Amino acid sequence: MIPLGGIEMILQTSITTDFKINSLKDLIKLKPFLEAGSLKINKSQLARELGKDRRTIDKYINGYEKPKIRNRSSFIDDYYDIIKELLSNESQQNFYYKRVLWQYLKDNHGLTCAQSSFRRYISKHPEFDEYFKKHSKSFISKKTHLRFETDAGQQAQIDWKESVEYTLKDGETISINIFVYLLAFSRFRVYRLSLSKNQDILFSFLDDAFELCGGVPAELLTDNMKTVMDNPRTDYSKGKVNNKFQQFADDYGFKVKPCIAGRPQTKAKVEAPMKLLDEILAYNGQLDYAELNELIIRLNNRINHSVHAGTGKIPVMYLEKEKTSLSPLPKEQIRKSYQINTLSSKVNSSSMITYQSNQYSVPPEYIGKRMTLQVYDHHIYVYYNTKLVTVHPISQMKLNYQEQHYLKVSKITLKNDFSKIEEMAKNNLKLIGKVYKHE
Repeated sequence: MIPLGGIEMILQTSITTDFKINSLKDLIKLKPFLEAGSLKINKSQLARELGKDRRTIDKYINGYEKPKIRNRSSFIDDYYDIIKELLSNESQQNFYYKRVLWQYLKDNHGLTCAQSSFRRYISKHPEFDEYFKKHSKSFISKKTHLRFETDAGQQAQIDWKESVEYTLKDGETISINIFVYLLAFSRFRVYRLSLSKNQDILFSFLDDAFELCGGVPAELLTDNMKTVMDNPRTDYSKGKVNNKFQQFADDYGFKVKPCIAGRPQTKAKVEAPMKLLDEILAYNGQLDYAELNELIIRLNNRINHSVHAGTGKIPVMYLEKEKTSLSPLPKEQIRKSYQINTLSSKVNSSSMITYQSNQYSVPPEYIGKRMTLQVYDHHIYVYYNTKLVTVHPISQMKLNYQEQHYLKVSKITLKNDFSKIEEMAKNNLKLIGKVYKHE
């Protein structure tokens, strides 16, 4: 038996060969001598000297090798080029949050990983992580605010995401406004898109939100927007609600509760969800106005069916509980005076509806069906039941086709080779524009 001393051990065999044992990987050197019977060792003492278990010593003497750590690539690497393009300076799209980029890739490119895995991936790539550090928005406040909750049916909060610059896919830049209505107890939300924020649109959106939620809350918390307040509420004044909005509140049976000017934290429940609407900027330059409306509706539905991070509630489920505490809507006669003008039109065989003697296209699958039209913001919103089908700007043209609608009609009507239909359809649309344009 050979005596050992210290972590670095020099062993001498009967065939006068010296070697050092510095670590577990050196133990394999003992195996040939043990097999030849020319060496006896105290494995327990070796274990003590190396600070390891005796079974570990035995395992390494018999040839065990620790598996090498493979530098495995992440399957998210398949999306590297897409991410690089989306975050490039040439891209029109904006991503303020890693979460928004993750959701965009999930919705449009089939990404299936968890958000946490995606965030780690971005953080490990300095070229991507630096983008978010530069584009991040600071919502951190040094002030602390008292959190409070309200009973079911007690309060709703409203706000506007104002004057967001958005580029449509045809290159036109428009300024959009996004209205949000939130029931404070269930956190159920209603989002609506518009090009303006006038009082008639506000009344119509509120009426729509009350109907969707199944009733009217006891009070409506709002900031000092001009469509609600003639004079703002301050630390020194209770403010003045304008007469027309007060009449609206009386007709629907709720109290107006304006916040003190300069204190957005009072409406924290509705302010926080508005951050999620930055997600629309991920689609900057990708959508037309109708598709942007559809995006807002999808975003709205997803949020209402997801667990709320602050409460652990799923809003759409808790809405059912809150409905029983809401007041009923006023009579239809009262509501009509606040609703945006709603019309009806049947789709003709050319896949067109009629408004003020001019015709506007819809997809051909709606031929023969009766559509509902709402007119505001100088646009016609065309619905089938509750589904928004398309949006047209009000025009002086006799015939107003959207290109994708005309292409669908052409494919159904014409028997030409499909490869030629698109060129023919575009040429026809140019001729239609020249022939039917009002002088």
